[in-house]
Amino acid sequence: MTTEFPGGWSAFDYEITGVAKEVLKEALEGFVGATYAPSAFATQIVAGTNYCFLCTGQIVVPNAPRFPALVHVFKPLNGKAHISEITRIKP
Repeated sequence: MTTEFPGGWSAFDYEITGVAKEVLKEALEGFVGATYAPSAFATQIVAGTNYCFLCTGQIVVPNAPRFPALVHVFKPLNGKAHISEITRIKP
């Protein structure tokens, strides 16, 4: 995956790598109230790595509708990944 310029975002990759899956899993550890299933991700190399996951979200209640969302995660060089922002995508 390459970026257009230093510090820029990569294109979305629709094949979620093992590393990306682990980063999202680590960031969502202990997160309650909704689930997020990734379908694509992009990265930005900084002092660590920013991830932007294109996900299908669902509130954890019976028969809840699904919704598209962007889940932003920061993985520092040393330390655990954490959610920096979750944004629902509206039509």
